[in-house]
This record gives sequence, structure tokens and C-alpha cells, in this order.
Amino acid sequence: MSDQIYYDWRPELMLEVVLPEPDSFLKIRETLTRIGIASRKEKKLYQSCHILHKQGRYFIVHYKELFALDGKQSSLSLSDVERRNVIANLLQDWGLLKVISTVVVNTPSILSQIKIVSYKEKHEWVLVPKYSIGQKLHNKNY
Repeated sequence: MSDQIYYDWRPELMLEVVLPEPDSFLKIRETLTRIGIASRKEKKLYQSCHILHKQGRYFIVHYKELFALDGKQSSLSLSDVERRNVIANLLQDWGLLKVISTVVVNTPSILSQIKIVSYKEKHEWVLVPKYSIGQKLHNKNY
């Protein structure tokens, strides 16, 4: 942990996106449940990012950003932000959204840290959100 570079996060640094179709929100929300950090031994996937709809705008956010928005202590690191950006770019490549925030993603090594569970394999994995939007989640591991 000592080599972690912490990110000086502010709400205006959230990654804003636009959705091409009205039903894109639900597609993105479901897709994000299948993208994250895997424990292959246990076949568990820890969801990294969520889609947030706030005041008519949409954002792809790392779960640690949601803790920060809630006023809780968060250990958001530069690698967390890079992971969020890579995931948002994947969603954009798949035609699910368009990133409108200025984002520089030149960290291909981050992609190797991310597991994407296909829809047809989803039943073989335990999908674990680290944050539940609209619900109180009592998880001290953030």
C-alpha cells in the first residue's frame, strides 16, 4: 500500500458521459456488474465502477468516488481512477456511451488487472458490488 498514489478527488473530476439511447442506462448498469477485480480462486468478481445519474447528467464513477460523495473517508488512488477511465473507454468502444470528460488513458497495463465476465458466464461467478446506490452498504473495506 505504501506505493499507492492517492488522488486529490473533487466532484468536478467525475467522468461525465452521454447515453446514445434511453435504455442504455440499464444496459450499462448491468454490464458494470460484470467488470471489476476478480478472485479467480473463489470465482468472485468485485465490481469497480457504477453509473450515476445526477441532475440529468450521467457519470461513470469508481465505487470509492461514491463513498467520497457520501462524505465518507475514501482511499481513491490514481490506479482506481485509471481503472475507471479504462472501463469507461471500453463501454465507449462497445457503443454503450460517449465519454465527454477529457480523459487521458495511456495505461494499457490497467486492462490486464480488469476481469470482464461475459453475460453467458455470469451465473458461474459471484458478483459483488462494493457500493449499492440508494442503499446503505456496511462495508468497511474501502
